[in-house]
Amino acid sequence: MKPLLIGELAPEEPSQDHSKNSQITEDFRALRKTAEDMNLFKSNHLFFLLYLAHIIVMESIAWFTIFYFGNGWIATVITAFILATSQAQAGWLQHDYGHLSVYKKSTWNHIAHKFMIGHLKGASANWWNHRHFQHHAKPNIFHKDPDVNMLHVFVLGKWQPIEYGKKKLKYLPYNHQHEYFFLIGPPLLIPLYFQYQIIMSMIVHRDWVDLAWAISYYARFFITYIPFYGVLGAIIFLNFIRFLESHWFVWVTQMNHIVMEIDQEPYRDWFSSQLVATCNVEQSFFNDWFSGHLNFQIEHHLFPTMPRHNLHKVAPLVRSLCAKHGIEYQQKPLLQALQDIIRSLRQSGQLWLDAYLHK
Repeated sequence: MKPLLIGELAPEEPSQDHSKNSQITEDFRALRKTAEDMNLFKSNHLFFLLYLAHIIVMESIAWFTIFYFGNGWIATVITAFILATSQAQAGWLQHDYGHLSVYKKSTWNHIAHKFMIGHLKGASANWWNHRHFQHHAKPNIFHKDPDVNMLHVFVLGKWQPIEYGKKKLKYLPYNHQHEYFFLIGPPLLIPLYFQYQIIMSMIVHRDWVDLAWAISYYARFFITYIPFYGVLGAIIFLNFIRFLESHWFVWVTQMNHIVMEIDQEPYRDWFSSQLVATCNVEQSFFNDWFSGHLNFQIEHHLFPTMPRHNLHKVAPLVRSLCAKHGIEYQQKPLLQALQDIIRSLRQSGQLWLDAYLHK
């Protein structure tokens, strides 16, 4: 889409951009131009084809395991873990198409996205787009980023727990949120909250195309596994897979954001606003695969349409720009990133308790 210039403020007119650094903006534009000249926005179609193939292979192995070994407990648990892995990886793959980072034509990306998230995962492309684009526009901003809308279950960052404490809001004992997170966070997000939200979104907004794709997923799953488990058993099996996948999804997605600044919207240049809300996890073959290359969260937020296999190439340029302007570029080991989730929840819970008791 071409930019549209509506007008410019006269020099004497007040501006909300008074605290923004124009030099950072100019340098970032130059950085993006460099990335374009390096062909970092060009997709490697073989990469994504092989990625899809490895998901299909896992789905096939899962079916063969039950077909060959039967539906005993050991075979069932092994199959569930295989299918949870394929679902997690399908989640990262649909993310690529949702960001229009695979094909040059956006129409092809949209069509492929419908297939990936609908037929491979039973979810809605429109629901995902609505949530995820808000997240990218205003990451970690209360009332604008749906990913930090915790429905009073958790308090995040520094501002929210203090506000809740001052107002004596106690929907849950937030000083223990780092403990009950293990019970209601990773286990329930996908099988309970997301699954309900997706179905309701498709029905309320009459997204019949998305609904048809989602039905194709459930039809395929139940046709495949009802012969082995029966109707009730297949439903339980599906939700057990969702339960396992949910743990994977929550830990990976939260390690880049929940530990960072979460606040009301300050006036910052766009580059700085992305850096304070995101952090990276060290690169390795496993970390790249495990997180769907979202270990390069900083670069992904700065260049959301860049194919994931090129994010590591632009990372040194981003680090240099951060160093030039004194902006912190956070990168940490995977284990530390996961531990920081709990540390962050504990700190926010303690801020709430102090404000609740003493302010």
